[in-house]
Amino acid sequence: MRIAVTTPNGNVGSHLTRMLVRAGARPLLLTRHPDRIADELRPYVDIATADSQDAAAVVAATRGVDALYWVDPSVMSDDPLADYDRATDALVRAVEANGIRRVVFQSSVGAEKRHGAGEIDGLAATELALDALDIDVTHLRCGYFFSNLLLDQEALEAGRLQTVLPLEARMPWVAPRDIAEVAALTLLNRDWTGRRVRAVHGPADLSWSEVGEILTHELGREVLVERITDDDMRQGLLSAGMPPAMADAVLGMSTGLRDDFTPEQQRSVATTTPTTLRSWAREELLGVL
Repeated sequence: MRIAVTTPNGNVGSHLTRMLVRAGARPLLLTRHPDRIADELRPYVDIATADSQDAAAVVAATRGVDALYWVDPSVMSDDPLADYDRATDALVRAVEANGIRRVVFQSSVGAEKRHGAGEIDGLAATELALDALDIDVTHLRCGYFFSNLLLDQEALEAGRLQTVLPLEARMPWVAPRDIAEVAALTLLNRDWTGRRVRAVHGPADLSWSEVGEILTHELGREVLVERITDDDMRQGLLSAGMPPAMADAVLGMSTGLRDDFTPEQQRSVATTTPTTLRSWAREELLGVL
């Protein structure tokens, strides 16, 4: 089975690539930057240059592919949802042109809402487009990535985290490596068919207050979490150089799921993954902060 992986240098893709190699597969890596693929991986993978928003390039790169791991790339943009639309169009064209029978899509908790969740709306649109095709598809609705804590590394180093969410409200937090493991098992398992949704919830739902306590303990210095207004968060994103539409889309991922949202997939043994925030912080944060 020929398996292609998009964003192979991403938080999930980098783990997924190595897992597939260890399983004996030779994945095809689709990337805009082939020079960034690690030298040690090159004997075990094939590499194709393709921008996920370039339909012609994606079609050309995926000829002969049986299964595809697809990530809608989030890039700094003046119109992020239009970027998602272009990526979705490239995906659909590749599936149809090359007869790709199986897709595992990296989606998010909140995509089931379909509208009103900022950037997650782009993932929802991709889900709907894939559901309209006559293929086997699994949507991985992932929780909040531990690695998102590094998006504002300077603030984390200063012991300060900010959120627009209630500090005591719990939500699923998950390690990218665990998402990669679920993705690898799903890609390699030939027994499932049709449309499936699999949530990837991490080991436990956490509040932002609990996250601050865990990081304080593991980093050995105080990490304070502050709830700020929506406008303050938006102004902070703009001050960091984010275009207005991008700032709105990023903010919307929190505000759109803040009130009266009930996830379609509840936590179960099938959605719970093992890596804790404590262990991730010891392995990933201590080395970079």
